[in-house]
Amino acid sequence: MIALSTIFKYLSLLGSFASIGTLLAMAFLLLDVEGKLSTSAIKVRSILCVTSLIWAVGALGTIITTLATILDQSISVALDQTMLRSFVTQITLGQYLLFEAIVAIVVAIAAMRLQRVLSTIFLLILSIIGLVAPIFQSHAASSGSHGLAIGSLVIHVVALSLWVGGVLALAVLDAEDRPLAVKRFSPLALWSVIAVVISGTVNAWARLDFALAWKTAYAFVVIAKVILTLVLIFFGYLHRKNLALQNSIDWKSFGKLIVAESVVMIVAVAMGAWLSSNQAPIRPGREKFDPALSVAGISSPPAPTWSRIFWSYEPDALMIGILITAVALYIKGVVVLTRRGDKWPIGRTISFACAIAAIDFATSGGLGLYAHFAFSYHMVAHMILGMIAPIGIVLGAPITLALRTLPQGRNSQERGVRGSLLAALHSKLAVFYTNPLVALAFFDGSLFALYFTHLFGSLMQSHVGHLFMNIHFLLAGILFFHVIIGIDPNPRRVPHLVRIVILFAAMSIHAFFSVALMSTSTLIDGGYFASLQSPWLTDLLADQRMGGSIGWAMGEVPILLALVATFISWVRDDSRETTRIDKNTARAAAMGQPDELATYNKYLQDLAARDRNET
Repeated sequence: MIALSTIFKYLSLLGSFASIGTLLAMAFLLLDVEGKLSTSAIKVRSILCVTSLIWAVGALGTIITTLATILDQSISVALDQTMLRSFVTQITLGQYLLFEAIVAIVVAIAAMRLQRVLSTIFLLILSIIGLVAPIFQSHAASSGSHGLAIGSLVIHVVALSLWVGGVLALAVLDAEDRPLAVKRFSPLALWSVIAVVISGTVNAWARLDFALAWKTAYAFVVIAKVILTLVLIFFGYLHRKNLALQNSIDWKSFGKLIVAESVVMIVAVAMGAWLSSNQAPIRPGREKFDPALSVAGISSPPAPTWSRIFWSYEPDALMIGILITAVALYIKGVVVLTRRGDKWPIGRTISFACAIAAIDFATSGGLGLYAHFAFSYHMVAHMILGMIAPIGIVLGAPITLALRTLPQGRNSQERGVRGSLLAALHSKLAVFYTNPLVALAFFDGSLFALYFTHLFGSLMQSHVGHLFMNIHFLLAGILFFHVIIGIDPNPRRVPHLVRIVILFAAMSIHAFFSVALMSTSTLIDGGYFASLQSPWLTDLLADQRMGGSIGWAMGEVPILLALVATFISWVRDDSRETTRIDKNTARAAAMGQPDELATYNKYLQDLAARDRNET
């Protein structure tokens, strides 16, 4: 059964990697024609149909073999309709595997009609989400260092999919398309290799005991995969060396090198499929039952103190990876501007850096650690992610920086990355989301949907639930403050008076939410915090009410600051408008033309003269 499970897992990984690589080539590596896929990309689209079908077959087969392995029964038992339906609708692992299969089927269907670059990018993002979804319930999820093990594995798989998939896509491109595609793919491949090596090392450290586990078959496969990774890095070195000699590249030999690299990658993916189908050896001491470790994936910390809150660190590798990527892109943009001779305000960089530090503290720092074990600390983290950090991100103006530094199209017809970002900013979807009422609904309305329904208790039970809440808080805050005090381009111009009304509405709604939370007489977490059995938290209801008061106190200050900033912006805009009118008047007077007031008075005089003539 394990062999059959490995085969289907291999098909799933190979099909998903090839699909992601094909979408990557269509969206970014090949030329586009004013936002539409070029003829070369349309040719590659037929390959996407095949790879996505392979992915779908592998994903569906993985569902069946996984159920058979869990039941320790034959495939025929796993194919029982009632048993299979229960697995994919009631068991979390089955739900995630089904989601991956549905994504693969959606990609296969959409590939037949794919025409535009933005649609291709959306399908690429969806494919990556579908690929990593089952990881949150994989063997890594049952090990210690929950956030570190799962997060590093997610980063590892995403980086592998971009790297392996990109190389597979290069191998099937036409000879005339490959030179440009290789040059565009090379920087991405370099960063993917770095991410693969670092995340793989971190994941192995988190899951394996270096004294005992390295004598097992699992460890031997890990070592073999490390050797193949080193071989692939050597291939990458050869690629970059050849690219440095652009005038003397033999593209025929270069194509053979890419094909050889693809073969090695296929073998490495097969090893990865075996590793994902087998559980890593359990570290000594993990056999004992720990309520907090089994529910939250983290052992219960000691009672919180100021020093523990500020100096404890429980890394959430996925959030750290996202933050590192954001910082690297921001620094890259500033460096590009500096080399060009332009200046980027230092205040924006400091604002962005402070926001990143706040996000890390609220997710991986001591606050993020205790947010898993007490509602009051969860609410502090929520306020930082939803109220404080978004202001820093918005004032950092990352979209403006991107628009000033992203590369243009290679010819007059290609939009390029910058053109695609501009098209997304002016799309109907962007216009909808930047509506002040929509932003307010996400910012404050989602609080009631989350905390006063069963959704909060359900999300707290899983790592993906925590991740969803953190990202939702952050994105909702960024959207709201972008509409109110944003520096970046906005597809809709919101009058200052409307912004002030929205801010007062947000303040009132947030205060009402906090008071309602402080007045609750029952727990809203669905028994989550009680199941952790933290010895230092005895009165859960009092802690929940404290969370409501903290939300009220911390939530009003950022909104008041935004209100002050909006007033200042309004006054400055009026001052600039007055200055503009005065300059126009002075310019007209210097040219011998009457100013606007004189023109208006003459208009009134003409009306009066016409009335006298008529009478």
